[in-house]
Amino acid sequence: MAASESSTRPIVVVTEGGPHIWAIVNALADRVGPVSVILEAPESKKRLLMGRARRQGWVSAIGQVGTMVLTRLGKRFLAGHAERLIGEEKLATEPRQGQSIIPVPSANGPECLKEITDIEPGVVLLAGCRLLSKGMLAKMPWPVLNYHAGIAPKYRGMNGGYWALASGDAQNFGTTVHLVDAGVDTGGVLKQARGKPKTGDTIASYALRQAAFSRDICVEAVGNALAGRLETIDPGLPSKQWYHPTIWFYLWTGLTKRVW
Repeated sequence: MAASESSTRPIVVVTEGGPHIWAIVNALADRVGPVSVILEAPESKKRLLMGRARRQGWVSAIGQVGTMVLTRLGKRFLAGHAERLIGEEKLATEPRQGQSIIPVPSANGPECLKEITDIEPGVVLLAGCRLLSKGMLAKMPWPVLNYHAGIAPKYRGMNGGYWALASGDAQNFGTTVHLVDAGVDTGGVLKQARGKPKTGDTIASYALRQAAFSRDICVEAVGNALAGRLETIDPGLPSKQWYHPTIWFYLWTGLTKRVW
């Protein structure tokens, strides 16, 4: 397909949503073309806890849930900081009137695949959704990209920005857009962006801060995919998967390193 033909094809974003994701969706709509959002339902807390306990043990799983609860509380108490960040960075963090939003139970479900197939997109961008199974990926003939809030492959998995700071590696506070394979953020890297947290930023606002300096790479990667240009780069970094910090590690790091 010629690039001129490909560029007219729609963009699909698969996500659980969130202000930082809408900032990226709106940037794509403004600068690339129409975006259809496949909005998956959040995974149940019980299923999430059981899955983590199975993979990492109950102690770690409960500790991680504690941090997630604290983060949600932090978003409420620090709402003023988030509002200032949004205003300063001119982030559009809400769905716009007329935005195509299609709810599905799961990014891995048949409903999701049917909706994407009906749209016939030029590219699919995953942003904050469940890890797609090998079977699901095999049924997708379109380029499938992922927006990851961390520098891959060094900070694969969860809370990449937080882990870079907690590890004393502030130069790798950033994001990645990469091709999707069956691994966790292991696909070929297309674009990366690095930035700096600002005073008042915490684990509750890092995603917004990262989205602010990552809109350009999302626009560039999606535009390139529509034009048939999927050139990967080698970041030359070690590979490690990270998870949510446990509540005790999070508090210790905050008190000793001032990384919240």
